[in-house]
Amino acid sequence: MKKLIFGRFMALLLMALPLVAFAHGISEADRQSMLDGGYVRYIGLGASHMLTGYDHLLFLFGVVFFLTSFKDVAKFVTIFTLGHCITLIFATYFKITWNYYLVDAIIAISVIYKGFDNNGGFQRVFDMKSPNLLVAVFGFGLLHGFGLSTRLQQLPLGDDSTGMLLRILSFNVGVEIGQIAALTVMVGLLTFWRHRPSFKRFSFAANLALVYAGVYLLFMQLHGYQHDANPDSFRFPVQEHKHIHEDMDIDKTLDSSRNAL
Repeated sequence: MKKLIFGRFMALLLMALPLVAFAHGISEADRQSMLDGGYVRYIGLGASHMLTGYDHLLFLFGVVFFLTSFKDVAKFVTIFTLGHCITLIFATYFKITWNYYLVDAIIAISVIYKGFDNNGGFQRVFDMKSPNLLVAVFGFGLLHGFGLSTRLQQLPLGDDSTGMLLRILSFNVGVEIGQIAALTVMVGLLTFWRHRPSFKRFSFAANLALVYAGVYLLFMQLHGYQHDANPDSFRFPVQEHKHIHEDMDIDKTLDSSRNAL
């Protein structure tokens, strides 16, 4: 029964991730919106980017999964926020960037790491204590902030240094608003779940699903990097390859509808 429930959970997660992955990028509509709008638009985009940022949310879910007190949640979320604010602001302002597929691939590793750590992987596999969690969360916060920066740098930020800094800060404020909203839901659900017998039974499976999701995201981003870096390496033209992906998504949707019936 447990294997059946876990299998269904993973199937739903893997079907949903490509759709969320598309939402995580910055569309042409968003770009034009930034050109036409003001700082409030950047706040809104920052919030929506965090709320659709599956990799950031999965990592945060892993961080707060076993935290039972408000003090601990506040401590780890604050250190993560400090980390991603530093790289988001400074990397964007000084135009330090890298291929965002590769950055997101490394962020996917942070999701794998947290699920592995939550399940006692370091103790069971390496016979050692887990690395200091505060240090790890801060380090991954720096990485996540760099990922956010690579996306923000796709937007027109202007040539005026003051205006550019205000747009970066506005986006960062939006990210924090989105993070608070997501964490409120996560912590509330986890607090409710912890008082149920199923928490002990399925907590290992939930964190194992976190590891699998991270692996899936890792390969998805590496696949995207291959498209970006060497589109001619595929056996068929890029547009045809893109259409095949779209057809696969349609087939998945149809299969899900048939199963529901």
